[in-house]
Amino acid sequence: MSDNPEDWKKVPQEVYDICWLKGTEAPFSGEYNKLYEPGTYSCACCESELFSSDTKYDSGSGWPSFWESASQNAVAKKQDTSYGMVRTEVLCGKCGAHLGHEFEDGPKPTGKRFCINSLSLKFQPKGQNNERK
Repeated sequence: MSDNPEDWKKVPQEVYDICWLKGTEAPFSGEYNKLYEPGTYSCACCESELFSSDTKYDSGSGWPSFWESASQNAVAKKQDTSYGMVRTEVLCGKCGAHLGHEFEDGPKPTGKRFCINSLSLKFQPKGQNNERK
């Protein structure tokens, strides 16, 4: 995905609303919230690998949650002060798409909870190289 906002509009509207307008899906509505198959989760916009199913857990929050990203550069973080709160926004490290937020109430070993919108992700089951859900 390029840095041109016109290219971003090539994704489905609901993905655009989450990833580029910094929206959020309703809790417990995302297709990956309760998915626990082995595989990888990539950016819905640029397909860069973001998270592994090995670090996914049920946080009870209603969104897919991970305790660690796939690599140090997989995601970027920045302070988000919208809605009168101070949170850490999580962005795709490659294209900058909004993914969700990071919180400090996750499980060991990191104590992190990456609370991610399903619509910002694409899931690739383990062993399937070219097929994406």
